[in-house]
Amino acid sequence: MRYRHTMVRIRNIERSLDFWCDALGLVETRRVERPERKYTLIFLAAPQDAERAKAERTCELELTFNHDGEDYGSARNFGHLCYEVDDIYATCQRLLDKGVTINRPPRDGNMAFVRSPDLISIELLQKGKPLPPEEPWKSMPNVGVW
Repeated sequence: MRYRHTMVRIRNIERSLDFWCDALGLVETRRVERPERKYTLIFLAAPQDAERAKAERTCELELTFNHDGEDYGSARNFGHLCYEVDDIYATCQRLLDKGVTINRPPRDGNMAFVRSPDLISIELLQKGKPLPPEEPWKSMPNVGVW
C-alpha cells in the first residue's frame, strides 16, 4: 500500500490555483478535463515532490472542480492538510502579501494554520527545529477557525 493523493472539492479554478500555486507555492503536475462527465481534476504537488508525483502519481493534492455549482459547505470533519516549509515566517509573509488570513500565526516559530478559498485547513510546519519567536508573529492573535 502507498499514499497517492488527497482530494478536495473547489468552487473556482482560478481562485483556487491562485491560492494553492501562487500563494502557497505548489505546482501543477497534471490536469484531467472531463466535460462529458462535468468535472475537472487538477493535481498539485510540493515543488520538492513534483517530479516524483509526475512519474509515480503519488504525493499529490487533487483539486476537483465539479461543473454543477454545488455548495460544499464548511464541514470540519475533514481535518487538515499539512506541508513542511523551509522558512515558516517567509511562507506566512508571502501568504499575507497575497491576502490570505493567517488563522493561527507561527508564534512558536514552528506551526501555523491557514484556510484555502474553499475553507480547507492547512497546517504549515517549520522544517527542522523551530525558528526563534519573532515579531510580528509572536504577538499576532488567532483569527477565526482552522
